[in-house]
Amino acid sequence: MRRHRITGVLGAIALAAATLATAGPAHGATTAATAEAATPAPATGGETPPAEFGTDWHDPLTPAPPVARPGTRSCEVTLAEAQFRDFTPYRGSYTPPRGCGSDHWAKVVLRLDGKVKGRQYDRLGHLSLGGVEILRTSTPQPSPEGITWSVEKDVTRYRDTLARPQPVEMLIGNVVNDTYTGVIDVKVTLTFYAAEGRPGSTDATDSTDSADAGGSGDPAGTPDRVLPLTTPEVTTPRNTERLLAEVYATGSGGGCEEYWYMTTPDAAPYSCKAADGPYREVRVSLDGQLAGIAAPFPTVWTGGWSNPFLWYVTPGPRAFDVQPVVYDLTPFAALLNDGRPHRIEVSVAGVPAGQSGWSTPANLLLWQDEAREVVTGALTRHEQSDPANSSRWTPAAPTPGAEHRLDTEGGHRLTVAGHLDTSHGRVTTTVTRAVSNTSVHRWTDGENRDALTATWTDEETVTRGATTTRTARTYTMDGETTLGAGDRLRTVLSLGDRADTVILRGGRKADVSRMDNQYTGDATYTANVPRDQRHAVATTTARYRLHGSPASGGCYDRTVTTAQGTITADRRRC
Repeated sequence: MRRHRITGVLGAIALAAATLATAGPAHGATTAATAEAATPAPATGGETPPAEFGTDWHDPLTPAPPVARPGTRSCEVTLAEAQFRDFTPYRGSYTPPRGCGSDHWAKVVLRLDGKVKGRQYDRLGHLSLGGVEILRTSTPQPSPEGITWSVEKDVTRYRDTLARPQPVEMLIGNVVNDTYTGVIDVKVTLTFYAAEGRPGSTDATDSTDSADAGGSGDPAGTPDRVLPLTTPEVTTPRNTERLLAEVYATGSGGGCEEYWYMTTPDAAPYSCKAADGPYREVRVSLDGQLAGIAAPFPTVWTGGWSNPFLWYVTPGPRAFDVQPVVYDLTPFAALLNDGRPHRIEVSVAGVPAGQSGWSTPANLLLWQDEAREVVTGALTRHEQSDPANSSRWTPAAPTPGAEHRLDTEGGHRLTVAGHLDTSHGRVTTTVTRAVSNTSVHRWTDGENRDALTATWTDEETVTRGATTTRTARTYTMDGETTLGAGDRLRTVLSLGDRADTVILRGGRKADVSRMDNQYTGDATYTANVPRDQRHAVATTTARYRLHGSPASGGCYDRTVTTAQGTITADRRRC
């Protein structure tokens, strides 16, 4: 089904390519922000669905939890308000609010409200403040009668940027003509919640990310500086004692790298090629030395896998809230603290030479030792395994309907350590990260059947002083697209996004949390006919579970099911 995927969905992303090409640096920190379209009241049942899709359907939503808000006074600022018809960015200015504190807030919540109707593809967008990207998102595909949606994100970690007047830039690249009629209308606001009490600790020896103060009214501990990596060369403050890099690694741009996980070596008869196969790895280097590795998240946009009917109401994980990869670069802080410019660069291993399709803007989040003008130390350990990447193609048998098969295995491991002599003593930081990918790709000649089963793991252990944080991330994809009699195209797909985190202090377990975001869908329609002749049907289920301290009350569990664009159930179990 690659030909449908390229001429349909990938054509959409091609029109949106300039969005990512011009996008600014990334957002995020180790506490992932949440996003949710306008949340209906909890329910145990829903409406009776029609026999097939009509000209309208329920507004998009995700089952993810809303951003927790403290009960303190609040101030709202409109950050951007624009209609996107082409690739002209919105530009404006931002001024911090008065009445809710000058630079220490309990919480700052960004909200995007959007609406669009008619016919339009999914589009990619970004919003930056003073060059720092604070939101990266994609859009749902509209019904002829129109839809509305919203996205929320905790942006408290950008206190350093939010505390000063800044230029604003936003772009959702779009094409509007006689065929694609949907104008994307958005409004973005920031809501500031006043702090009550003393500012939260920004002690860099604490390995937990303190950028999110939860729903309390205490001031949030946040990075002292946020530096967008607009050029590879950067000079950091000489008293840096903690350093994170956040990178949006997004495969898209109108070519095969949107579906990088299904590319095949040149010898295999498949329409999307990559000499080294589908293994991808996002790497950060410092002055040419490998400093961080990560597995990219296999984002599926709202037209993905040849079948927009899968995503009209429930988008896939992270499609509306494109989260960055976060790297702890603290072991390298002593090298950066020499006052000289250094090169910090991001690359994606596995992308064919000279091929576009990845966007990797980045920010640096820095914590400073206020009692020292210069923090000294050393990088004491740097060890990595040889990167592994193998793809084995098994040709199809010479019989009708026989399948080609590509088995891929890849992985890499990196350990770095360093110490810093801070005003509160010597602090040693050790970071170990191991990534892996296994996949089985099966397809027939002509690609009328195209299937993938894949798993990515990204396991990270950060020990800073007496505190150790272990995070195990697992991403899964299991799907098949087939083109049958009468050009009936069917896609069956399951996606998984899971993270388990354990925090140890002094060798004793201090906190445990688990996030599990799952999606399943089954959609069929008639391809190559006008919209009103597609006779589309689809069922989807999206479930988001969160246990541990990140969840209000320690537990969050919500499931949303749909049929033919109608919500048939919306259940909460906690």
